[in-house]
Amino acid sequence: MPKLAGKVVLITGAARGIGAQTARVLARRGAKLALVGLEPADLAAVAAELGDEHFWAEADVTDPESIQAAVDRAVEHFGRLDVLIANAGVAPLGTVRSTDPRAFVKTVDVNVNGVFHTARAALPHLIERRGYVLVVSSLSAFAPIGGMAAYTASKAGAEALASALHSEVMHLGVAVGSAHPSWIDTDMVRDVEADLGSFAAMRERLPWPMRATTSVGECATAFADAVERRSRRVYVPKPIVLMHWLRNLPASRLVERLMLPTTRRLVPRMEQEAAALGRSFSERNQKLQG
Repeated sequence: MPKLAGKVVLITGAARGIGAQTARVLARRGAKLALVGLEPADLAAVAAELGDEHFWAEADVTDPESIQAAVDRAVEHFGRLDVLIANAGVAPLGTVRSTDPRAFVKTVDVNVNGVFHTARAALPHLIERRGYVLVVSSLSAFAPIGGMAAYTASKAGAEALASALHSEVMHLGVAVGSAHPSWIDTDMVRDVEADLGSFAAMRERLPWPMRATTSVGECATAFADAVERRSRRVYVPKPIVLMHWLRNLPASRLVERLMLPTTRRLVPRMEQEAAALGRSFSERNQKLQG
């Protein structure tokens, strides 16, 4: 029997991208999926694609009552919850100097508070099943670059939250891991690149492996493997582990000097492009955030 056969996995941000593809991989391995997010039509489509035994619910991870209701409905539907993948996330446009403060606060609310609300709602059921939590952080948590301050700060917070939670629940039989993908070929990355040419130019100048792009399929497979193994950390692609070991390097004076010509030229351009858009998130995410 596959390790995940019959396991119930709840994924936030499951309507598209990494969340939806991870659901597909897990379903092929025998898991039952509870898909949660803000886009009901897309969630329903993914659930229908996976099969009748799967479940979806619309919920906002920044609203504790909303995500609690979704978790409760999933447990009522399946009778159990074995795994949580806290995947919902957003990335705003612009620098600290130019970002709308509301966008910064919203990013932290989704990427950090959303993980807290989701994990807190799921924990009683995960403790009962001696389950597993995978918090989706990022390479950005330990390799910050200009123009991504809100995202970097929030993903570093998500990593720290996962580590603290691991310490709190390991004696109860619950394992907690954090995922650290680099650039994944998702709507979120493509949307930002379409909006900000400077963002794409900045990426191209990053050293390997920081500039590596991975397909959604490869990322989803790595996440599914992490669920099977109850991994403490997962890196996508695997060489990203080097940046974790060398996490102080991106902030070193050496890298600062190497990147200075690029940041001097591209950061002002990024601020101008973001201001010209007249919005703080991609067009799709701006509509979802209200």
